[in-house]
Amino acid sequence: MKMYIGITDYEWYMTLKQAQCEEVNFWKPGGKTNFKALEVGDLFLFKLHRPQDYIVGGGFFLKFSVLPASLAWEAFGIANGANSMFELNNRIYKYRKTNRLTDPDPQIGCIILSMPFYLDKDDWISVPGNWKRNIVQGKTYNTSEYYGKLLYQQIQEKLNYEKITSDVVKEGYTRARYGKEQRIKPRIGQGAFKLLITDAYHRRCAITGEKTLPVLEAAHIKPYSLDGPNEIKNGLLLRRDFHTLFDRGYITIDKKLNVEVSRHIKEDFGNGKEYYAYHGNKLTILPEIEEQFPDEHYLEWHNENIYLG
Repeated sequence: MKMYIGITDYEWYMTLKQAQCEEVNFWKPGGKTNFKALEVGDLFLFKLHRPQDYIVGGGFFLKFSVLPASLAWEAFGIANGANSMFELNNRIYKYRKTNRLTDPDPQIGCIILSMPFYLDKDDWISVPGNWKRNIVQGKTYNTSEYYGKLLYQQIQEKLNYEKITSDVVKEGYTRARYGKEQRIKPRIGQGAFKLLITDAYHRRCAITGEKTLPVLEAAHIKPYSLDGPNEIKNGLLLRRDFHTLFDRGYITIDKKLNVEVSRHIKEDFGNGKEYYAYHGNKLTILPEIEEQFPDEHYLEWHNENIYLG
């Protein structure tokens, strides 16, 4: 099993710890280099900058994406390790040596982590014995090697995996202490759902093909508040006005992935010509993987419970 130790700021870590964020965006200011060190479910650990050479927490890797800072803030908020978008941007500008005039919405690399944990100071773990001071971003460890195995056992000892095990059991998984290492299926939070839907639909509206990112929103087919899961197959990327109409039942998608527009738009608002132009059309944009297409059971639920007909 692989683990990655990423270097971060004390302020970033404490913001997350104090807020007890349930998902984390470990962002990289560069926004160009891909992150390929881990697979989904591997451990990502937080190490503070020198001279505080300690591992202070971590989470389970879910996804990497390059996002404009505005979308990262919209999706994750304080889980970016900042208390405001203004604070987030200023930290990015500090690293990039830019400003809001030259770089109004900077692109950042986003390492999305699920089920994070935060160690109390007495439980901080010293970096492995082969950690080198000249490491700038981070280092990968493997439990098949001495230092990786030792680090993995230290993490287990500090946590006893009490929090993680309880979370995992809820998801239908089990994990024995000091047992065989295995990846955990990360829980998808609201922020991660937005990101997964945005990327699955190629950053374009499923109905119109619109690709102006600031006006696109991740929509649940069956609402999260009504036990609709944070899964790609329960989501659509929609232009903001279409999202509103979809949530209020003026628009739906049938099992054949055709758009249906309710007569109530005309009846209630005396207009809607733009929306009726899409009635009967197939979805313009779909995920590349068929298993991620809108699930017909969620579509049926929306048709029967939300759509006004």
